[in-house]
Amino acid sequence: MSEQENPQSNPVPENPENAAPEAPEVDLAARVAELEAQVRDVQLRAQAEIQNIQKRAEREAESARKFAVERFAGSLIDVVDNLERALDSTPESEATKSLREGIVLTHKSFLEALKRNAVEQVNPVGEPFNAELHQAVSMQPSTTAEPNSVTAVLAKGYTLSGRLLRPAMVVVATAG
Repeated sequence: MSEQENPQSNPVPENPENAAPEAPEVDLAARVAELEAQVRDVQLRAQAEIQNIQKRAEREAESARKFAVERFAGSLIDVVDNLERALDSTPESEATKSLREGIVLTHKSFLEALKRNAVEQVNPVGEPFNAELHQAVSMQPSTTAEPNSVTAVLAKGYTLSGRLLRPAMVVVATAG
């Protein structure tokens, strides 16, 4: 075999054009640390979002529990109004004594049941007029009451856990 035929004896001259291009030096440890930081950031954001969703769901569930009886409580208010009208229209006499006592006890029982379920009466006689809780039905000149204060309540208002169910229908004093 001649020298030209033996590939080991005739090495290929190094040609920069034939050589593989050198890869740019990359600090792999720095790149790994950067990627790990990105993963931690994404993970923290995801955990925060999950916590926000859980808190929102808890608030909505609490609100639903609190106000689930809103429509039912509104219908019970009508019953309380009717019991109060019955008391107002029933004369106090020996013949109606037991009837009045029954109405009073039933009225008291309804109010206690409402209170146990966070329904409160708004009876603002003598208080300043509050447009958020009261609905002015009329205005009446008064020399004894402060102007813009409630002089009479035509229908009591009610709140459920601080939320207005029905405004109190009131008469408001004006300067007389």
